[in-house]
Amino acid sequence: MKIARILCVLVAMTATLVLAQSESEIPTPESVLGFVPGTDRKLMDYEQLVGYMDKLAAASSSVELLEFGTTPLGRPMYVAFISSSENLERLDELREINHRLALDPAIPADELAGLIRDGRVFVMETLSMHSGEVAPSQTLPIFAHRMATTEDPEIVTQLDDVVLMMVLCHNPDGMDMVVEHYREYLGTKYEGSSLPRVYHKYVGHDNNRDFVALTQEDTRAISALYSTEWYPQVMIEKHQMGSTGPRYFVPPNHDPIAQNVDEGLWNWKAVFGSNLSRDMSADGLKGVASHWLFDDYWPGSTETSLYKNMISFLTEAASCKVATPVRVEPTELRVRGKGLAEYKKGVNMPDPWPGGRWSLADIVSYELSSMSSILATASRHRGEILEFRNTLCRKEVEKGRTEAPYYFVLPREQRDPGELAALVLLLQRHGVEVDRLTADAVVGDLHLSAGDLVVPLSQPYRAFVKEVMETQEYPERHYVPGGDVIRPYDITSWSLPLHMGVRSIQVGTRSEALEALLETVPANAFAVDVKLPDELWAVAYPSTANASYKAVFAALASGLEVGRLAHPFGPEGQQLPAGSFVILAGGAPNDALRSIVNQISLPPIVLAEEITVARQPIRNPRVALVETYFHDMDAGWTRYLFDTYGISYSLLHPEDFDSTDLGGDFDVIVFPAASKDVLTKGKYKRGDRYVVSSYPPEFRKPISKEGLGKLTKFIEGGGIVISWGGSTGLFTEGLAPASGEKDGETVELPVRDVTKSLKEVSVPGAFLAVDFIADDPLTWGMSERGGAFSRGSPVFATSIPSLDTDRRVIAVYPERDLLLSGYLEGEEELQAKPAMVWVRAGKGQLVLFGFRPQFRGSTPATFKLVFNAILLLPLGDAG
Repeated sequence: MKIARILCVLVAMTATLVLAQSESEIPTPESVLGFVPGTDRKLMDYEQLVGYMDKLAAASSSVELLEFGTTPLGRPMYVAFISSSENLERLDELREINHRLALDPAIPADELAGLIRDGRVFVMETLSMHSGEVAPSQTLPIFAHRMATTEDPEIVTQLDDVVLMMVLCHNPDGMDMVVEHYREYLGTKYEGSSLPRVYHKYVGHDNNRDFVALTQEDTRAISALYSTEWYPQVMIEKHQMGSTGPRYFVPPNHDPIAQNVDEGLWNWKAVFGSNLSRDMSADGLKGVASHWLFDDYWPGSTETSLYKNMISFLTEAASCKVATPVRVEPTELRVRGKGLAEYKKGVNMPDPWPGGRWSLADIVSYELSSMSSILATASRHRGEILEFRNTLCRKEVEKGRTEAPYYFVLPREQRDPGELAALVLLLQRHGVEVDRLTADAVVGDLHLSAGDLVVPLSQPYRAFVKEVMETQEYPERHYVPGGDVIRPYDITSWSLPLHMGVRSIQVGTRSEALEALLETVPANAFAVDVKLPDELWAVAYPSTANASYKAVFAALASGLEVGRLAHPFGPEGQQLPAGSFVILAGGAPNDALRSIVNQISLPPIVLAEEITVARQPIRNPRVALVETYFHDMDAGWTRYLFDTYGISYSLLHPEDFDSTDLGGDFDVIVFPAASKDVLTKGKYKRGDRYVVSSYPPEFRKPISKEGLGKLTKFIEGGGIVISWGGSTGLFTEGLAPASGEKDGETVELPVRDVTKSLKEVSVPGAFLAVDFIADDPLTWGMSERGGAFSRGSPVFATSIPSLDTDRRVIAVYPERDLLLSGYLEGEEELQAKPAMVWVRAGKGQLVLFGFRPQFRGSTPATFKLVFNAILLLPLGDAG
């Protein structure tokens, strides 16, 4: 016995020494970074963050680093798996369990019990997607080190129950931009100022609005991580908010909530939120709020995972000035939005923060508490959460078999077949099953053709399918019976068929005969492999397809001759509509033409011989795109659109107008939706007061009086201006006197913005019906009755022109049935109002939109209107 006891002591001592040696080899964040994350005025950049996590993973068997994607600017994206070493050794097995639980509705009971017994809860957390919200990513090294070195038996157990998937930084490009800017101005009066551009290649803050359309590379990588690769059961996105309200937001969210999401998911969000409130309060953290400000109605954020059966929520921490502390006086504390009417103790914020100093270290402490609470809750409910994931899978599949709608049918014959292909690819990226009819079928009175595409609702991601394929009807909820409607946090329409211009049929009758004729659409179903003949005159593309314009801009960039048909051409059923394009081959196709036709998702029409229909030559326009430094997301989305379709452009900042020869350098100037006050004063306007931003002065220079005069001269001399949103205010109140004109007068245009006179109109982002005039170069390719995404302004009125000006109303809101999807108040005031206007001033042209033709890259249905405006011929050249 004595020998045995001695051996036990020796074994214990050896284990302790090994553990001590192992812990001593695990680097602390300070030892690698040179400071403790959260220290005032200290920030690590993305390379430092990856470097530390890589060293930690090399030293600890509890951390594994995986590269899973690439940012738009080419940086690698990483997720850190943090769990017990035993779990990390069987990651592939656990991943397969996740896959089965998420997508298999027919697991036998005994096998299901085994999967639940052997499975682990995967908790995915995405950090600092909005790059000015630095704390979550700055917190990760401290939290990961704690997890890797913990001896706390409770946490050890939690790590055996849970696999954490920590996305190091959701937006690495933006992280480096913000850190670089902060360091540059450290110690100056602009320390802690906002980054004077979008913190992303294109979209800035709107990266959290892209999880339906999936336009951006980083968005697609994150979505794939949870939708089609690892299938975590829990997903959290971590944010920051303003400095003068509650310190931390946790679920539950405020109304309204998504109506297609199962009630069980809302209940689980409440479980996590309740534990967060309790645990953070127990850690001595004040000002934790819930049921406040943030609703959960719209998809598009990272939390779109909620519609795919994952327990999903966000947290929001109060901000300091990046890494610079702030002091908040008690009298400055306030709340806004729904859920909290006063900054006082209440059920939604039981322990208010009293005010005082607030620093990055404070935010880090809240994040550490939050991350620990989420881990503990996932561990405590491991079996229930795993079982719930498969229960929801089975429940959604059964709903699809027993509740209408049963299918969304996408007819193979579409006005824009390229957008049909894009929609199918997008749904497949989301993990949605898309099928194809192998033969004709009849369902009730509906006759379907072989080749038509069918999206069945009987699939695990049913809630997502229904949400994005149907039109939206806003769930009106009120603060009190008969009281005010609770306003949405963001937009109210995201119907993919409507926004993409794809015809979709919702089927409310189930047909087993139809289901027997379905086959899965392969991933390469729409691949184009065109073999051009050795001799041909031209290839043609219809004006109805967005992909046609992509081919045209590529052809123009390659120096190929392009013409546009002034009239329809061809036999009925194979007719090329007016505005269609011919790209001349010069007798034989060259390498450039062969490359173009095989890069476009639309096979061309080959024209062996010259056609006799009149055609207009198309020039390769010199385009300027105006972008401010005021986190100009709409300009960023416009850059994305232009880059995607191969439209060459030069950026013009407001201060550049003075030094640029506008008429000598450009044919077209595009003004996205920037505020007129930002463009002409370099300031925001709040009520009747102008507010100076925190940007350094070199980034807030406006278009000067001289610059505005040069813009007028550009227009009157034959230039083309395209404008939407707030920037139209530059033109609806008249043009500045042209530069070089003594005693020049304001040039009054026959169009004005009447939005302020419409007292009842409220459009928080909806898809509205629009009637377009027919047979006009600006509307070529469009249906006469269509739709467009609107935020309610501007709304135009036109008048009889004078002094060498003219106007045409290109699009108008119809006299009834305006709302196609979303929420609209004051419809009567919008009826019969111009929605798009062409204006002539001298020799120049202006195209003014009352809607957002390229909203967040998600409205291909109206992209052609922008392209047509860019391709307008100078006055006098059209004939």
